[in-house]
Amino acid sequence: MNIGIDCRLPFYQMGGISQYTIYLIQALAQVDTENQYTIFHSRKDGRSYLPAAPNFQRRNLWTPAHHRWERRALALELLPRRLDLFHTPDFIPPAAGAKRTIITVHDLNFIFYPQFLTAESLRYYRDQIGWAVAKADHILADSHATRQDMIDHLDVVPEKITAVHLAANPLYQRPFSPEAIHKTLKQYNLPRGFVLAVGTLEPRKNLPMLIRAYKQMIAETAVDVPLILVGGKGWIYDEIFATIAELGLRDKVRHLRGIFDEQLAHLYHAAGVLVTPSKYEGFGLPALEAMHCGCPVIVSNISSLPEVVGEAGILLPPDDETAWAEVMARVLLDAELREEMVENGRLQAATFTWQKTAEMTLELYKGK
Repeated sequence: MNIGIDCRLPFYQMGGISQYTIYLIQALAQVDTENQYTIFHSRKDGRSYLPAAPNFQRRNLWTPAHHRWERRALALELLPRRLDLFHTPDFIPPAAGAKRTIITVHDLNFIFYPQFLTAESLRYYRDQIGWAVAKADHILADSHATRQDMIDHLDVVPEKITAVHLAANPLYQRPFSPEAIHKTLKQYNLPRGFVLAVGTLEPRKNLPMLIRAYKQMIAETAVDVPLILVGGKGWIYDEIFATIAELGLRDKVRHLRGIFDEQLAHLYHAAGVLVTPSKYEGFGLPALEAMHCGCPVIVSNISSLPEVVGEAGILLPPDDETAWAEVMARVLLDAELREEMVENGRLQAATFTWQKTAEMTLELYKGK
């Protein structure tokens, strides 16, 4: 087969979907030496995500990602390539250009929580999703939860969707020296054992609730460690900083951004617990990354997060502030519980691999 994969998005933003695309391409090169792959980059992208494999080639495209005429313009560029299959990791397929199309849908946040998106983002996704799931020959979902969401809310027939779990950046599985971890802690003036939350600052991350629960924890227990928020500013994030100010926590709650992956791995290793109280997640990579690094995790008991952490983490309702306060304190203070969670977390994380993701994806490419 002549297979094309859309890899334009990394030029515009190196977020979760871009990383998924890059790691999937690399893993496909390890499991498939028979089919021919064309990896379509933005013509402006000086970087290359092409694996060192003879059956992979690069081609550049003029059509920008997320352009209003993307469906038609991309189709015109792809038609001369005579592709048997085109995979769109960012869920909007071209109107034509391949015999079959596969898309990956990462979440339906824009359906469940439209108030959590900017008007521009909401309009883009709402206008496209119905057409995209109807046009695609098959759909990959990051989780069983997202697969079920599409069945329930987009009326997609179950046999058209396959849940294919993601995996973490392999960097998070590497060992790191105490000296390297200490260097990062010193750079940001952090102690060990802090509470860590990772992700773009946006409403669905439910951070005001977490901050209130943190305030309750330090007021009612012997815990005295900072809460560290790691992630860029997304949208509608003013309430987060207003909550910090209102509760008098400016010296306790810190926001770090511009953190490199290796530094984030150091923070996972040094943290006392990772907390993810999200209202909705299509997958939840920070929990998986943290478990690889030996950090206990507490997550919301909704959407895909229970699939990711299994029985290795603690699941809580996303709006129960008292429960979050009590459980954070218990994990931080109970050494035996922490040790058990660390061991179980590493075992759970090891079940998610890019090889498995690539093998399942390849079977779907083959139409199986």
